[in-house]
Amino acid sequence: MCKTPRRLFHQLSHLSKGIKGVLWVLLIGSGGVAAERPNVLVIFTDDQPYKTIGCYPEAPDWVMTPNIDRLAEAGVRFERAYLGSWCMPSRASLLTGRLQHGIESMRMEGTYPGSAYDPKRCPFVPAEFRRQGYHTAHIGKWHTGVDGGFGRDWDHQVIWNRPKYPENAGAYFTGQILEIDGRQQPDRMNGYSTDFYTDRAVGFIEGADRPADKPWFLWLCYGAVHGPTTPAGRHQGQYDGNPPAIPADIFGPRPGKPAYLAGLQAWEPGPDKMPQRIPKKRLPTSFDANTPGQTLADWVEQVNECALAIDDGVGRLLAALEQTGQLANTLVVFTSDQGFALGEHGCSIKLCPYDANIASPLIVSQPGTIPAGAVVRRSVNGPDITATLCDHAGVEVPWKIHGRSFRDLLIDPATPAGYGPPMLLTSTGRAYGSATANVPDAEHIYDHAGVPWWVMLRAGKFKYIRCLVEGETEEVYDLETDPDELHNLVCNTNGSGPRVAPALLERLRRAAMEELKRTDAPFVSRLPAVKGMESP
Repeated sequence: MCKTPRRLFHQLSHLSKGIKGVLWVLLIGSGGVAAERPNVLVIFTDDQPYKTIGCYPEAPDWVMTPNIDRLAEAGVRFERAYLGSWCMPSRASLLTGRLQHGIESMRMEGTYPGSAYDPKRCPFVPAEFRRQGYHTAHIGKWHTGVDGGFGRDWDHQVIWNRPKYPENAGAYFTGQILEIDGRQQPDRMNGYSTDFYTDRAVGFIEGADRPADKPWFLWLCYGAVHGPTTPAGRHQGQYDGNPPAIPADIFGPRPGKPAYLAGLQAWEPGPDKMPQRIPKKRLPTSFDANTPGQTLADWVEQVNECALAIDDGVGRLLAALEQTGQLANTLVVFTSDQGFALGEHGCSIKLCPYDANIASPLIVSQPGTIPAGAVVRRSVNGPDITATLCDHAGVEVPWKIHGRSFRDLLIDPATPAGYGPPMLLTSTGRAYGSATANVPDAEHIYDHAGVPWWVMLRAGKFKYIRCLVEGETEEVYDLETDPDELHNLVCNTNGSGPRVAPALLERLRRAAMEELKRTDAPFVSRLPAVKGMESP
């Protein structure tokens, strides 16, 4: 970008929303700055642990994701990101820039996964991109109310509207009911969903379904690796025979952990002492294909084989950007709604506030603009990503968002782990906004898959967790010395090893409270007391 338009772009970003909108229209019409505004491609996977990506050191050495790794080599990889505790709030946070407790009118209703929201009370950020000069598109899974937002938030959509068609909600990999630009299609999707979404996204990048004179914003939502975790036919069996790392606490005991974890135990020793699945009652809302007795090795291979089609897709997307001359002017973000535990803490579930369950991969790249091959040690959340996308694109949002832009980290990633403010994530089950004002009682707080509401704070190398259960212990982990979160520094039951310093615990408590207040958490004044501490 030449210097004069760049300077003008930054000047415009400080004007009022109304004036700026008019000026952007004039600039678009005259072929000026708008042509230089960055495109935005957000690649959003489903239930994908960061351990399935080769460039993450926690991945097994047999995991091969060359295209995603190439994206990281050309940009910035974040050690940890936290978008949400499960699919729907993660997506809602990215769309609104707000944490789950601040997303008003979002709700579950009807047959699962039926859901709804009031767009006047719950506006989405893509609508602002659209109003401020971008052509917006969404391809892939939609899981945020039956209203997909075509014509309001999106100029173009090719979506599997999962909440709208609950009878089709398990069709993650084939046979999906599709909506294109707000209209249900007469035929269901043919082929493997990851490849189908990639085909449509490549077409969009190459110029289909969009004008040539506007910057674009594309949110590409893959359904993999969500259950029924089904690899593409070409990848089935590719990882056969590769041993998984056995998590240290897959069978327990887990001293210092909250009591609810015992009810989530998913693994038991098999005949050869290797972990295998415990037989459990299958719920109507379960869409996985995992059978009792499946070994951990089979499960880990299955998940990683499913990720291979995503890697193929990333390669095709990058090639399309390069071949069309758009690579240098496209901000590419690769992330997932959350992770999924592969036996850690005895789990085969998301939802819990541990990195294995919920931490997302995050890679950001724009060659020539963002440094290549850097790693950021500061943790960020979903609203932070939203704030950064808006900052990078020069889009202003007229409502309060909870995120803080980390564009400074994209300019200078070499910052210490403790740099910047603490990062908050909350999980309030299936409740959103003002519906979180009252914390459920002991009988109902475990209604969402057996996991209670919780507050989690990252401050440098420390993680602080507070379950909103009366009398439950707090948790503090030093993620530098204990990355697997095995030793709760608050509650060391065997009397040996380090304990959290009282001053540090108090600082983390206060930081969590300050972030809850900053983000207007409705339940902030109604927190249940924890063990050994009165509620503030």
